[in-house]
Amino acid sequence: MTAAQMPAWVACLVVALALAGAGFALTGALGLIRLKTFYERVHAPTLGATLGMALILASSMLLLSLTEGRLVLRDGLIGLFLTATTPVTLLLLTRAAAHRDRHEGRPGAPPKA
Repeated sequence: MTAAQMPAWVACLVVALALAGAGFALTGALGLIRLKTFYERVHAPTLGATLGMALILASSMLLLSLTEGRLVLRDGLIGLFLTATTPVTLLLLTRAAAHRDRHEGRPGAPPKA
C-alpha cells in the first residue's frame, strides 16, 4: 500500500501519534530550560524523551507496517535500547553530580545514602 492509498483515519492516527510524541519531547526540553536545579532538570527530559520516543516509534511502526504490508517491529529495537539506556544515564549523571556537590560542600547537596 502506498501513502496515497492509505485510509484517512490511519493517516490521522499516524500523524496524531507523531505529534503527541513530539509534544512530550518538547515538554521535556522545556522542563530542561525552566527548572532551576540540576536534579530537577535531569528528570524532565528523561520522562519526556522516553514517552515521546515511544509514541513516535509507534507511529513509525504503524506507518511502515501498512506501507510494507507486513508487521514491522525493527523500530522497536530503537525503543528497547533507548528505554534501557536513558534511565541508566540519568542515574549515573545524578550520582556524579551528588558526589561532586557533597565533595565541594554545597548546601543543596543530597545526603549520602
